[in-house]
Amino acid sequence: MNGGPSREAPPRAWQRMLSGRRLDILNPSPFDVEIEDIAHGLARVARWNGQTRGGEIFSVAQHSVAVADIVALIEPAAPARWLMFALLHDAPEYVIGDMISPFKAALGGVYHEVESRLAQAILQRFALKPEPPAALARLTKRADRISAYFEATLYAGFDVGEAKTLFGAPNFAFERVAPLFAAVAPEAAQAAFLQKFAEIEGRL
Repeated sequence: MNGGPSREAPPRAWQRMLSGRRLDILNPSPFDVEIEDIAHGLARVARWNGQTRGGEIFSVAQHSVAVADIVALIEPAAPARWLMFALLHDAPEYVIGDMISPFKAALGGVYHEVESRLAQAILQRFALKPEPPAALARLTKRADRISAYFEATLYAGFDVGEAKTLFGAPNFAFERVAPLFAAVAPEAAQAAFLQKFAEIEGRL
């Protein structure tokens, strides 16, 4: 019997995806990123921690499509790569889930480091620059906040004043985007995300 110190195996740091890929969460490789896995996962991750009205969750997949479409409405001349970045802006959440902003802030650096590594692998997988141009980052954030405002008031129980304080006044007619904010079943959200991806990819 070996009397030396026992060596425990390191904790598992990978997740098996339905595609069969094993994605190392701490050191992700772009070769293990598949759009079908992203779509499947995001369609089953609830925005607002699931604290929303209605029989269906409003998923991160739906939010992602909404942000991409809002970017296109704000900036009709936006290149396809910008729209792809907008569609994938929350893609790491197919692995780590959609944590609400206060919890992200509480976790601090560890969360952001893991999220950043996943984001970089995803962007590299789809031939996008690891650091977006400042104009694209601002545009995506604006679209993200517009989507959050409508989600908050439609589903998450925020009144208009509270939503304006947290996300800013959208200055964007809801009628232009109303179809984007009808909660649907995960299978439909997954299909819509993949359809939007294919549409944008066809323009690259």
